[in-house]
Amino acid sequence: MPQVASSRPAPHTLGAVLERLTYVNEETGYTVARVATGRGSDLLTVVGALLGAQPGESLRMQGWWSSHPQYGRQFEVVSYTTVLPATIQGIRRYLGSGLIKGIGPVFAERIVAHFGLDTLEFIEEQPGRLIEVAGLGPERTAKITAAWAEQKALLVDAYRDRRGHPHALQEHHHSLMYFPASETTGGTGPLVSKSQPNSVP
Repeated sequence: MPQVASSRPAPHTLGAVLERLTYVNEETGYTVARVATGRGSDLLTVVGALLGAQPGESLRMQGWWSSHPQYGRQFEVVSYTTVLPATIQGIRRYLGSGLIKGIGPVFAERIVAHFGLDTLEFIEEQPGRLIEVAGLGPERTAKITAAWAEQKALLVDAYRDRRGHPHALQEHHHSLMYFPASETTGGTGPLVSKSQPNSVP
């Protein structure tokens, strides 16, 4: 019997920064969040299984636009990747978001002013050089280095704690890799792929 082609169009790509989590269902992972695209001051609503996503992260999401009768236009996410920022403003915002313990807005400003676009590369490969930044002594530098490693581990292992739950999503594909520069990321950067079923609750 011939298969009937789906009438739904190919998914769209939306690149944005996760500003805040409005609702999270801990059992299913279903999430309602607000994101900023950088194209205007208004925040957009995204919905779907955004397991592991944290405020301050840059996301590249696959999905469809829809209109909710009560909440209006929103983006239904079926998969997403976490993208490390590749612009001065993005790096400063990422480090100052609180995701990396030991770095707040003030130190984020100083670190990015010192290392520029290579900031994340230095934190990854030469974290000892953070001591060059005013106010960053050995103790805080060690704390930042440990927090960076912890954050990377969280990105890769975001789903492992949910796999045994009966209501959890059954299959997840995640990897840490480098992709060429793109319109969405603004430059080369590591992405962690987090695929979800092709439906939104």
